[in-house]
Amino acid sequence: MNPLQVATVVADPASVDAAITSRFSCRAFLRDRDVPRETVLEILEVASRAPSGTNTQPWRAYVLQGATRDALADKVCAAHDAIYADPAVAAQYTEEYEYYPTKWVSPYIDRRRENGWGLYGLLGIAKGEKDKMHAQHQRNFRFFDAPVGLMFTMDRILGRGSLMDYGMFLENVMVAARARGLHTCPQAAWNGFSRIILPHVGAGEGEMLVCGMSLGYADLQAPVNTFHTPREPAASFTRWVE
Repeated sequence: MNPLQVATVVADPASVDAAITSRFSCRAFLRDRDVPRETVLEILEVASRAPSGTNTQPWRAYVLQGATRDALADKVCAAHDAIYADPAVAAQYTEEYEYYPTKWVSPYIDRRRENGWGLYGLLGIAKGEKDKMHAQHQRNFRFFDAPVGLMFTMDRILGRGSLMDYGMFLENVMVAARARGLHTCPQAAWNGFSRIILPHVGAGEGEMLVCGMSLGYADLQAPVNTFHTPREPAASFTRWVE
């Protein structure tokens, strides 16, 4: 073990807390403000200190910028439009693991509805306006204009525990980004389009898509970035066992 890890003192806990609590799913970025490759590598390097069972380190990251980013966006948007035109096409695009439950119950369905209608309400999208909903959903596949798109994969041979490990890695990515003045949006929306994404990024046959992520500088003027989801207080989900 690196002795510095044991001896390191976090001199500014408030900054650590601020990096965590200021993280939100950013849905509008400044496309013309680039993120240097060195900064992306720094973030991934820091994030790699996430714990993983027996140090398996299941994460693999693919970084897309410029033409490769735009080409992937075009391909997935075309597939997304095809599904909207003919829902039967959706059978061609399936997730490799179930991100959401097959049956929704309270309180999870209530939070999901609050999230969805809160966002659409802010954007002026009323219930039943399917064209507008489709257009907003497709913003995911343009990385919300972020200059950096990330695709994260892992080997299919690994177990469900590796997905838990992966979550800790992804949180590290997002917090390290905040420490550098950047914002992110983690996106499971990409998962159904892995048959397009994996060949595009050059992933191996044994890899599966875990999620995508947008990374860049937030557009501070965009109304959508004022949408921040509430959290339950710790007292509501914590039980002291004495």
